[in-house]
Amino acid sequence: MILVFAMAGALWGVGAMMQAPYSARWLMIGLLYVAVLGIQVALPDGNGLREATGGSPALWLLLGGAAGIVMLYRHWLMGLRARTNPVSADPPPSAPGTFGEVELERYARHIMLREIGGVGQKRLKTTRVLVIGAGGLGSPVLMYLAAAGVGTIGVIDDDVVDNSNLQRQIAHTDARIGMPKVFSAEAAMKALNPFVAVRPYRKRLEPGIAVDLFGDYDLIIDGTDNLATRRAANAAAVQLGLPFLSAAITQWEGQISLYHPASGGPCYACVFPDDPAPGLVPSCAEAGVAGPLPGVLGSMLAVEAVKWIVEAGAPLTGRMLIYDALYAETRLIQLKQRQGCPICGGGNAHSS
Repeated sequence: MILVFAMAGALWGVGAMMQAPYSARWLMIGLLYVAVLGIQVALPDGNGLREATGGSPALWLLLGGAAGIVMLYRHWLMGLRARTNPVSADPPPSAPGTFGEVELERYARHIMLREIGGVGQKRLKTTRVLVIGAGGLGSPVLMYLAAAGVGTIGVIDDDVVDNSNLQRQIAHTDARIGMPKVFSAEAAMKALNPFVAVRPYRKRLEPGIAVDLFGDYDLIIDGTDNLATRRAANAAAVQLGLPFLSAAITQWEGQISLYHPASGGPCYACVFPDDPAPGLVPSCAEAGVAGPLPGVLGSMLAVEAVKWIVEAGAPLTGRMLIYDALYAETRLIQLKQRQGCPICGGGNAHSS
């Protein structure tokens, strides 16, 4: 039996190194169990392979039965918790833009704000927002959009949860290491607010899919740290006349702006026409990042998204907010369209 347990440990270790989901690792262990049980049943007494794997099927049958009982108990317990969840007594209403009693209580603090009210909360529920990236910036954006009651939230990311993410990516947990980030974020959002619809896309945003994907949404939020992805997203948003809300962070600093040429502001390419020289803007993995900083900028992204949806206050169109956490300073700078911009035309973009 020691040999079998050693093989099981090796399979689990290989799965961990490959960052395979827990379900895949347990599947490998299950297949090993079936193979060992088959050896015990098919081979005669005294066979060397049978002796090396326990010598008797009885022990393995008992072990499998015990594991089955544990799984059945866990399934029963989860079902019991779901039945006792008070939210389940008031499921999401099917009519768009309507609210049940539980939802009205949930969003009461929003509805009390004169800038939001019932009309604004209805706009939140009927708005579709796509978030690019489910990491440091994407995590707080997704959680606060779900908490605010944004009706449809899309999230696109091709990465999986890693232990090094948990210092700052609050949508994920230690138990979900190895899980695709989009599914981990989906679980976190649905646990926070079961009344929102979540659309996870486990893929990298490429220029070839951006326009078709963005066409299903009203607002695009950029939480990625990849310049090529950000430029592709900006180009697609400009083509469709959609607002593109973007933030970036490094070490102790961050910046945020709303790029929307259709509303008279610049696009991302107007402000950043060229990529920085290699090594000039290192990644978080290379330069490090203060854990709470993505939460600050991510929360700002969520606030700006809510403002844009309910048409409250002044959006960051044509302005960039720069935040220096190390010295607790903020600066607000004006941005202008760049004449001849190859993406938006510098003022000649079509209006939505």
